[in-house]
Formats: sequence, C-alpha cells, structure tokens
Amino acid sequence: MPILYSIGLGLFMSTLATLKELLTQRILIIDGAMGTMIQRHKLEEADYRGERFADWASDLKGNNDLLVLTQPHIIQGIHEDYLDAGADIIETNSFNGTRVSMSDYHMEDLVHEINFEAARIAKAACKKYSTPDKPRFVAGVLGPTSRTCSISPNVNDPAFRNITFDELVDNYIQATHALIEGGSDIILIETVFDTLNCKAAIFAVKEVFNQIGRELPLMISGTITDASGRTLTGQTAEAFWNSVRHGDLLSIGFNCALGADAMRPHVKTVADIADTFVSAHPNAGLPNAFGGYDETPEETAAFLKEFAESGLINITGGCCGTTPDHIRAIYNAVKDIKPRQIPEIKPACRLSGLEPFNIYDDSLFVNVGERTNVTGSKKFLRLIREENFAEALDVALQQVVAGAQVIDINMDEGMLDSQGAMVHFLNLVASEPEISKVPIMIDSSKWEIIEAGLKCVQGKPIVNSISLKEGYDEFVHKARLCRQYGAAIIVMAFDEAGQADTAARKREICKRSYDVLVNDVGFPAEDIIFDPNVFAVATGIEEHNNYAVDFIEATGWIKQNLPHAMISGGVSNVSFSFRGNEPVREAIHSVFLYYAIKQGMTMGIVNAGQMAIYDDIPKELKDAVEDVVLNQNQGESGQDATEKLLEVAEQYRGQSAAQKQVENLEWRDQPVEKRLEHALVKGITAFIDEDTEEARLKSKRPLDVIEGPLMDGMNVVGDLFGSGKMFLPQVVKSARVMKQAVAWLNPYIEAEKSGSQSKGKILMATVKGDVHDIGKNIVGVVLGCNGYDIVDLGVMVPAEKILQTAIDEKCDIIGLSGLITPSLDEMVFVAKEMQRKGFNIPLLIGGATTSKAHTAVKIDPQYSNDAVIYVADASRAVGVATTLLSKEMKPAFVAEHRAEYEKVRERIANKQPKAAKLSYAESIKNGLSIDWDNYVPPKPNFIGSQVLKNYPLETLVPYFDWTPFFISWSLAGKFPAILTDEIVGEAATDLYEQAQLMLKDIVENKRFDARAVFNIASAKRTGADTVSIYDENQTATHQFEHIRQQSDKVTGKPNLSLADFISNSDQNQDYLGGFTVSIFGAEEMAHEFKEKGDDYSAILAQSLGDRFAEAFAEHLHERIRKEFWGYQAFEQLSNEELIKEKYVGIRPAPGYPACPEHSEKAVLFDWLGSTDKIGTQLTTSFAMWPPSSVSGFYYSNPQSEYFNVGKISGDQLEDYVQRKGWTLDEGKRWLAPNLDDSVS
Repeated sequence: MPILYSIGLGLFMSTLATLKELLTQRILIIDGAMGTMIQRHKLEEADYRGERFADWASDLKGNNDLLVLTQPHIIQGIHEDYLDAGADIIETNSFNGTRVSMSDYHMEDLVHEINFEAARIAKAACKKYSTPDKPRFVAGVLGPTSRTCSISPNVNDPAFRNITFDELVDNYIQATHALIEGGSDIILIETVFDTLNCKAAIFAVKEVFNQIGRELPLMISGTITDASGRTLTGQTAEAFWNSVRHGDLLSIGFNCALGADAMRPHVKTVADIADTFVSAHPNAGLPNAFGGYDETPEETAAFLKEFAESGLINITGGCCGTTPDHIRAIYNAVKDIKPRQIPEIKPACRLSGLEPFNIYDDSLFVNVGERTNVTGSKKFLRLIREENFAEALDVALQQVVAGAQVIDINMDEGMLDSQGAMVHFLNLVASEPEISKVPIMIDSSKWEIIEAGLKCVQGKPIVNSISLKEGYDEFVHKARLCRQYGAAIIVMAFDEAGQADTAARKREICKRSYDVLVNDVGFPAEDIIFDPNVFAVATGIEEHNNYAVDFIEATGWIKQNLPHAMISGGVSNVSFSFRGNEPVREAIHSVFLYYAIKQGMTMGIVNAGQMAIYDDIPKELKDAVEDVVLNQNQGESGQDATEKLLEVAEQYRGQSAAQKQVENLEWRDQPVEKRLEHALVKGITAFIDEDTEEARLKSKRPLDVIEGPLMDGMNVVGDLFGSGKMFLPQVVKSARVMKQAVAWLNPYIEAEKSGSQSKGKILMATVKGDVHDIGKNIVGVVLGCNGYDIVDLGVMVPAEKILQTAIDEKCDIIGLSGLITPSLDEMVFVAKEMQRKGFNIPLLIGGATTSKAHTAVKIDPQYSNDAVIYVADASRAVGVATTLLSKEMKPAFVAEHRAEYEKVRERIANKQPKAAKLSYAESIKNGLSIDWDNYVPPKPNFIGSQVLKNYPLETLVPYFDWTPFFISWSLAGKFPAILTDEIVGEAATDLYEQAQLMLKDIVENKRFDARAVFNIASAKRTGADTVSIYDENQTATHQFEHIRQQSDKVTGKPNLSLADFISNSDQNQDYLGGFTVSIFGAEEMAHEFKEKGDDYSAILAQSLGDRFAEAFAEHLHERIRKEFWGYQAFEQLSNEELIKEKYVGIRPAPGYPACPEHSEKAVLFDWLGSTDKIGTQLTTSFAMWPPSSVSGFYYSNPQSEYFNVGKISGDQLEDYVQRKGWTLDEGKRWLAPNLDDSVS
C-alpha cells in the first residue's frame, strides 16, 4: 500500500523549504475545531455506524475518527469550510487514531485504514483549494491517547502504569505509517498533556522516517491544563520545550485547554527561547456551564492579533469551540502582520525535570546528587534491597534539598533486579514533584537498564554513560538512540584499548569521541558531557600520584578545544583511599573541585549535602591535601605528600567554639511586656524566645502576645521612626526581633487554628533584568513591621510571574523596584500587562532609577484601572499603603496624585530646552582638541589581561567610602561627621558598629571572594565617537561606541565624548583599559540570614558587598595608575582624595553619566572575558550579577575628566543606532533617559 514512499527525499525538502519560506513571510493559519463542527451535524448512532458497521457489537456514537469511513463527505466538507475561511494547514480527523484509543470501540484493526482515509480526505480537500500563491498542507495528527505514561491511574500504587513507552511507540508507528501513506505533508503531535507520551510519539515518528528513508516536517503542540502554568503531568512550558526539542521541529506551541488570554504567557515563554517557529491554536475561551464556548470570532481574533503584534507567533488558528467563522476572523486579523522572527539562541545543554535546567558555557558548577546510587551508598542499596522505596525517595529528596541540581540514579548491583528497580524507582520519582522537578541522570554500565530508564522520564535526562569501549559501531548506535530518546550523554574516556589514565590518552579519546558524535551522528555538541575518569590518589602507588592532575589538565584541554562540550566526573573516586574518614574526604573533594572547576569542569557527581567549603578547610589539612591533589612536594621517595596527608588525617578533628556576648542586663529586671518593648526598640534577639514564652503563658491565647505586647512594642518603634527618632537600620533590626518572636508563637497559633488580621497583602519584586534589591528589602521590612503581609518575589522577576502571583496570592498592592535605567521599560510593560489583564489594584513604583516624572509620563498613562504611585523612599511606604487600602482616604489620595501627574506631564510637554542644542556635526566639531601628533601616551608596564581571585579583603577595607553605605540605609550625612550628627548620629553609630562586627567576620573568615579581571590594550579613535581595541597583532577586536554632549556651550567649553580622550594618530600608540570587579558571597550570605528571618543582617551583608565592590574598583584603579600602567608611579593620595577623584585619568562606567548607554557593557564583558574568567554575568537588561559588581574603562590622558552627556537630539540618535546596528526603536529604548524633547 505504500504508494507514496517512492517519492523520496526531494518531496520532503520541497515541502519543508516551502513551509519555511512561507513562515518567514506571513503567519500561517491552522484550522479550527473538528469536534465542534461534527456536533453541529447532530449525528446519531446510526450515522456513526453507516451501512458497514450497522451490526457492530458496541456503541459507536462519539467515535469521531470513524466518520472518515462512514461519513467521509461530512469530514471533507468541514475541511473545505476551514480552507474557504483561509486555513493554510488542515489537520486530519485522526485525533484518536491509535490502537489504544480505538480499543474503547474494539476497532483496533481499523487503525491503519482510519488514518489512511483521514489523510486522503484532507489531501483531497487541500488539492481543491491549493494555489501557487497559497498552497495548502495536510497535518497528520497524532493525539495524546487516553492513557498517560508518567502518571499512575491508581492513587494507591504510584509506580503503576496502564501503558508503557514501548506500547505507545508501537501505536504511533502504525498510525504514522498510515498518515504518510494517505498523503500527509506534516506530522503534528498535538494536545500533549504528558511529555513522555509525546517523547514516545517523537521516537515512533523518527523510527518511521528511518524505515521509509525520508522525513516530513514535525510540529508539536502541548497543552497547559490550568492556571498553574503546567502540563497535566506537571511540566512548565520551558521544561516541555527542553524535553521535546530533540525532534528537529518545524514548530513548537500550545493548543486546547485554555483560551488565548490564559495561554499567552506560555506562548511568550516558548517564543522567547525556541529556535524554531511557534504556533498557538487556543480554545474559544473557557467552556461555559453547559460545555459550550461563548467567545465570539471577533474576541478570539482580537486576542490572537495581539499575539501577532507582539511578535509571538508564526502559526495560529483554533481548537475547541472555534469554527470557520473564527478562523476567517483570525485570518483577517493577522494577515498583514509580520510573523515572529526566530531569535538567535545561545548554545546550552537544556535539561529538564518538571522545571527547566539550562547549562551554558559560562554557567556555575552543577552539583549532581550521588546518594541515589546503590554502588556508592550502602544506605540506598539497603533500602532498595528491602524494597523500602519510601525512605529511598527521602534520600533523593534530601539530595535536592541540599542543592543537587541533577540526581544520579544507579541500580547496578549483582543481587538486584536492576532493570526492574530502575523502572520502579523512576516511576515513583515521577510522582514526587519536589524530586522530579530536577533532571535525572540515568546511570548504569548496562545499556538495557539505561534504555529502560529513558522510557520512564518525561523530562530531558542525562545518560551516564556511553563510550568507544565496544567500538565505533556500537558507540554510534547508542548515541543515535540517546538522541532519539531526547537525552544528553556522558561519554567516558574509554576506548577499545581501555580506560584513559594519562592526560594524553584522555585528550585523544575525548577528541575522537567528539568528532564521531558531532560529525557522524549529528549530536549537538552542547549535549555532550565528557567524563575523563576520576581515579583515586594517595594510594601509595607512585603511578597514581598524577591522576588528579591528569584529570584537571584534560578538563582544561576539553574546555578549550571541544566547543560547547562539558566535563563531569565522579568526584568521590578521587578520595577513595580515605574511605571512612569523611572530613578528609570532603577536604579532598573540595580541593580537587576548586582546581578542576577553574579549568572548566561543568558538573560533578557529589554528595550535595556534604561539601566542605574550600576556604573553611583548616590550613594544615588544606596544604596537605593540595600537595596530594596537585602531586607536588613528593620528595625523593615520591610519596612524601601522601605520607604527610596520612599523618594529618589521623590527628585531624574539627571543632567549633561558641562565642558569648556580654552586655548590660539591667533591663532584664523589668516586667516581660517592657522587656519585649526594649528588645524590639533595641533590636536584641538574645532573650526573645524565653520572653515570648513567658508572655504566652501569661496570656489567654498566643495571638494575644502578638496583638498585645509585641504590637505595642512595634507601635513604639513606628512612632519613633515616624518622628525621626529611629532610623531604617534600627527598624530593620526591630523586624528581626519581631519575626523571631512570631516564629516562636506560630506553632501555638496554628494549633488553635486562628490567625491575626493582616492589614493587607503587598507583592514586591525587582523587575526582570535587574538584580538590585537592597532598597526593596528595606521597604518590605518596614511594611511587614506595620502589619502588612509581604510576598517578596526577589530579583529578575518576569511580568507574568508578578501578575500570576498577585492573582494566586490575592494581593492588594503590587510594588515594583529597579535600579538600572532599562528597568523603567520593564515597569512600563508590567503596567501595560496589568491594564490588558484587567487588574484593579494599586501599583507602587520605587527604586533609584525611578522618578515622579517618569512615573507620570511613562507608567501612569498605561494603567488607568487603579492608582500608580511613585514612592520616593521607605519612610513613605507605610503611609501610602495605608491610604490606598482605606476606602475613605483612597479616592482623594488617588485623585490628588492623578492631578499632580497631569501637571507634571503638562510641564514636561511645555518645557523649553534648558540649553540650545548644537547639531551632532557641530558638537563633534566643538569636541576636545588635543594635538595628538605631539602627545606621546604613556606606554603601560603591562599589556594584556589579568585575573585576580580571592583578593585579600583586608587590603580593600581602607578604600571604603562609607557615605553611600549610610545613604543606602536612608541616613543622610557625610562620613565620619554623620556619626556625631545631632539627629541621626546615634542610629548611624549603631549601624556602623554592627557593620564593623560583620566586616570583621567577613574579612577574618573570608566570607566574600573578591574577583577582578582587567585588560590593557592598544586603542585608537577610529570614528568621531568610536574607540577600537587591538590585539597583539594589531588586529581590531572590539569597538566601543560613545555619546557626545550636544548642549550649546556658551562658556566656550568643548562638547565632550569619551572618544576625545583617545588618540587618532598613527604616530603615537595609545591605550585603553577595561575592568570588572565582583564580590561573590554577599548574596549567599544575605540569603542565609533571610532564611533565618534576619533581614537586618541580610541587608547589612548586601550593603557591605557593595562597599567592597566599590573599594576594589578604587584600589585596582590605583594599582593600574601606579603599577600595571604606571603612568602615576609615585602618586600619594589619601582615601579622601581618591573619593574626591583627585587622581590623573578616569574610570567611567557604562550606565553612568559619561557613557550612559548600558549595552556597551556587553562589548566590555566580551573583551575582558568577565563571565568566563571570574563568573560575573549580565542580565538581559545589562545589570551585573552578582549585584556587588563594578565595571568600566581606564583612561590615562591627563586631560580626561568625568562629565555628564546630558540630553542628545535625534541626529545623534540616528548616528548611534547606525553604529550599533540597531533599529531606531531599539536606540530609543536604551537611550530613553538621554533623549531630548525633539525625539518622540
């Protein structure tokens, strides 16, 4: 019957090429609901049966797929109605066309015929309507079946499955063959609610393609089932994409379950990350009480038009409830709108469990949990042997809780049914969302166990492992299967000759494996993870001494020479000689990882809960371990380092000492109510548990303690704060005490099943792209102290999460924060989305980059459903929130603000330019004039790049500028005078003393890791406002684009640009420096304090992180001037003089007044290698992570100075976007704060 098979590859290529070409030109339309249209025919049992099945033993009404045999004219008529409405793609009527679905009607033997006829009928309809200008295509539909491979239908037996992966594959192979034979142009795997079912379908489709020798374009459409934003089996949209992208898809998208509005965030998610086309065919809204759909064609079309205008889709149409009228309206709505452009996606290993986990070339080290491995954990082996799977699941959960981002599961043990144990345990893991949210590493030396495991995991797993051990053919066969199952792979450094034990053998095998996988198999390089073999050191055998060094060297070579490949290893192997001595093993692991990660090791199989911190290892032990790991100081015997470690290991015992605090305790003699008040006002936590318990025992209900003495104390705090007698640092300390007291009382309150009345719930978030949250945290604490429930989403929060959380948590107010200028655009976007989604709650705007003017002009007009209020500082937050949540006070307050914003808008609209503008050409002409041919720039002592890590913190403390520290706590005044200030002196002194205590701990215990990278290179001004950087061969590698002042300088001063300070002469070589400094550890330290409810210490840690970053920038610049560049070798400036910028040369930073455009940071980071070399990352809005980071340029010219670019005109904007390769709109977005009124 395979009449079309012989057409061969050419047809596929032409169909695929045609589709791709069309999809770049216009949005293609897929048809609407088949079921809805069939219902309109009001068919009865006899209609379904027809003559052929008149005597069939079971009822057939409802078997819509059967109608292709009994009522083909009805089905073809429906297809033609959709084609007439404008559909480009027609879906076959084969949604239930599998043996498992047809078994409900005992019609399994008709599956081939039904699919064949479904495709043939659709093809016949398409041929009638297809034209050269508008060709029509048949999508052969594979539905999800009525079974699920990831979930047990029996709640009492979560490991049970009522269908297997192999059964699904067989079902889908049969259906796919028939759909292709019948004339399908495309295969569409649709309405995916279980990704494992979908993976079985992909496997089957690829199997059919292999069998027939040609491929069809493959579309996949998933289903997000409800407001949770997940599929029925629990995956998020991005996790779903990661799981199925191995299918080499024409498109990815969503259909069914939701209306367009609810589907939008998930479509946007895949539109942002998918390197393929995106589809959306939603239902006509949600069903009404009678199961019908009320959304009109115009309403559905309006939603999808907005999708199109937002650049989200390439293919659209309808699902349940949509009709030819809907499709016609959709076609007309989107026909003139450009389709979504496929974005360039950064290569990454995109794994998933229920949630996505992406590993980029520059990602931090990935911890793979090792304890769910019967070969490495005696406890886990015992539990599996005893079939105590409940406790075995606890072991897996503990690994995830302890920080494992992937869990390795291995069941290889001689006395086990290893394959059965693997399948059973993976099925159980699938029922535990807190475990299955992370990707699985399926670990076995037996291929049949790996393959059985691959058939149980709906996410994208890692296979551990395959190798060339059994030769080329077997290696290629397994690699192709891993790809077909959708897994990343670990490749062991093992070939036909054995395991690689030297660095040279490791390099040789990994290179050969990589070439075979990438060139012969077509395996994505980013899904290849090499394990160059970790062997034990300190065994007493001299040949083993270099094993760790060999691994580390091979790791560096792989990172440099095999693009995008990753490196992993079983870390515990290296310490095998010391089994039984856990402290020493942990130290060996830590030291080994420290050096391996520096060379590029991506991940390691570790016990995530037992990792020693490198800097915390006692010096004697660390020195001994480093000698062994690095194979150094071995002496004449070749074993000195091993002997020394054996000695240290015997005597090593870790001890911790408690510190006691002594203070004046007279206040302890007062009644408990006064003691609680004193503790709250003074921020003392030492006695809060016992005092709270004493107050509880005196009270009728535990709630009375909160509503009585604790709130009384907080009211005192509030009064003192409101009257200016207490300040933010003290209020935050008070909040810490309050939280601890409430935590003590909570169990008793819960036992009574009662709770205090909150004043309201406020959601707070730092917007997407921004990582700064000190100010937000302070506001949250102040509001929390005043009886408001705070939902703090942290930093880098996308709009969808903010709005969905606000709905889920029933929040009364949303508060947005941002520090960098791109955050302003994101705030505007959130406001627009709030309006679009019909929110009716106030929106608060705050943060260093925000202003009343921006709020009035840009944000307020976008959200008219409720108030938009700019909050200048934390002290005003309580008053604003209280007023907005008061029915009596809110109307006048909102009206007053709207009137004020209107005045601001009028004032700005009518505002005269502060200074006349020169044209851009005139500004260039009036630039700084330097006789470059007669100026010889100083040649640096050092040219090139240098990295500094674990920089001595004590060296940086003298460079602290404390004034901004106090400003971040809303304490105004210059340091040190602020400490004796009449008003804020006491608060400032207390804060300073607390900072000194924490500073001492940070420095002495090396809690922070100060890192820097800098580069000094040849540079030349190659355009009016362009500076180019050159390598040692004088090849231009990077160029920086600058902005020039355009105001008319009536004083005769030049119109400055940073480009003015670099020579354009060919006679004398000039140079430019660049740097990034970052403080690692501050965010982690703050998180530790937050977890303990100690917001005060958390904010203090972040504030000190910022001070260290600025101090490091100051100190490094001094070293550049005096040492590395050396143009001011004898400079002697005090810290006060440094703060006042009395030095020669400048260090301007992108995002600051002299170069206000943030995206130049991307060029700077690329030149410096900031992410690869020290781990500092840029967000999509060019904020730096960690937040305690500074980056910028070094200029040596004595005439260079700091300046403010100010406002620029349209002519310079046009020139800038041309230099940057941007559209005008992109330029307006990034330069918005600097554009004058002439730019609309």
